[in-house]
Amino acid sequence: MSQIFSEEGRVIPVTVIRSGPCFVTHVKTDEKDGYTAVQVGFQEKKKVVKPLLGHLKGRGLAYVREVRVSAEHAGAFTVGDTLEASMFELGDIVDVIGTSKGKGFQGVVKRHGFAGQKATHGNKDQSRSPGSIGSTGPQRVFKGRKMAGRMGAQRVTIKNLKIVKINSETSEIYVKGAVPGVRNSLLMIIRE
Repeated sequence: MSQIFSEEGRVIPVTVIRSGPCFVTHVKTDEKDGYTAVQVGFQEKKKVVKPLLGHLKGRGLAYVREVRVSAEHAGAFTVGDTLEASMFELGDIVDVIGTSKGKGFQGVVKRHGFAGQKATHGNKDQSRSPGSIGSTGPQRVFKGRKMAGRMGAQRVTIKNLKIVKINSETSEIYVKGAVPGVRNSLLMIIRE
């Protein structure tokens, strides 16, 4: 993240996203594939397995993602088209999808915000434990019970972020606010 100043002198917190160039590698249609979608590739890569290299028509790309689109929008794309930062405009409202930071195996206090238990009156070594997980009636643990486990590393969508600056030369988009994920992670930007 960074910050820029508006014309009025206010500080705007922004996230700088390098958005391309992305290449259309495949267009799926209802007649041939049963649904309409566009495959988009990003970031050139030296070593690519041969089946993927053939599918990408000789262009080695590190990331390939498929985005479902309506039939009328699918007609606007052809294989080999380039998608760049210039396709966005200042003031556009976008949704950003990414994978949140992975935090590993965490207990219930950090993962779910449990208060823990008292530190005195007979409690020993269980101040951060979850406590009872239910009655003995069903003799099993119900699905969805909040317990310790792996936290983070999930797909997260941040909606209604505003584009405040576009640098077409470096293919960078400045989005107001924070986006999910670690630095240099892959994001998907969707304009409504």
